[in-house]
Amino acid sequence: MALIAAWGWIMPELVRLYIRNIVYGFLLAMVFTALLIWLDVAHLRHLVMAVKGGWLAVLMLVVFNTIVFAGVQFAIAVMRMAEKENPPSTGLRQHDVVLPEPVMAKAGAPRR
Repeated sequence: MALIAAWGWIMPELVRLYIRNIVYGFLLAMVFTALLIWLDVAHLRHLVMAVKGGWLAVLMLVVFNTIVFAGVQFAIAVMRMAEKENPPSTGLRQHDVVLPEPVMAKAGAPRR
């Protein structure tokens, strides 16, 4: 995070926000993958420890979960940047009222 703060004068705010959320997504992915392995979900710990290339599976889990979690973090951050609507000053909102109109139906109309 200090590296990001030091480069603050080079990068625009949105790029810094994106990199920050990638870091958060990576941390969440590490915790999530560690919990998957520690809790032995679907015997994942056994598969990782018993197979010769098990480390590759862990690496892939971390990378793909980082992509998902970073995307979610960035989406939440962008949506929170929206401006708040100003409420009406009187406290009463004017609603559009749609009144139902009667419809005439003929008895015994032919069916198709």
